[in-house]
Amino acid sequence: MAGHIAVLGLLALAVPAERLAELAHPIAVRLIETEPEVPTPLPPPPPRPMPAKPTPVHVSPPVMALASPVESAASFTVPPQPQATAPDSVAAPTPEPAPTFTSARFDADYLDNPKPQYPHASRRLGEEGKVVLRVFVSSDGDAKRVEVKHSSGFLRLDQAAENAVVHWRFVPARRGEQAVAAWVAVPIEFSLKSES
Repeated sequence: MAGHIAVLGLLALAVPAERLAELAHPIAVRLIETEPEVPTPLPPPPPRPMPAKPTPVHVSPPVMALASPVESAASFTVPPQPQATAPDSVAAPTPEPAPTFTSARFDADYLDNPKPQYPHASRRLGEEGKVVLRVFVSSDGDAKRVEVKHSSGFLRLDQAAENAVVHWRFVPARRGEQAVAAWVAVPIEFSLKSES
């Protein structure tokens, strides 16, 4: 730092003050904007020549030389080979048909499933609608899970339907002869006309 000050001091003594004032003027710099260079597109590649069609080559059947001088060359053909067939005793197994699937049921008379209770507030307010519940029925016929698939538009009616169906008994779904767990849709309609 001290060296810089000393150099500046020597310059001040050696160069007259007028010249220093000229040198001390600020320098104006102006940026010149140039247009961006647009790359020139590459020329399209030359079209590829179409491959020439191969000329068919005719192959003569093999020639077999015979020992007889009269027949110097003879052509022959190979008779088709007989197709191998499976022995009669081994027949291809026929696939068993897929077992039929029967959905779970809730409408059998012997199940005695009670109708959902119409909520008093819904009756008083004139609320009606159809709820579609999605019920997961176990292989024993119990409702293991109940969800609202399509709402009636009224929470009280949806809840009344869920509260009733969760206690219902079902005929389980079947795959062939075997009872299996499956989902089933249960529609419940709340109508004030049918209540009166």
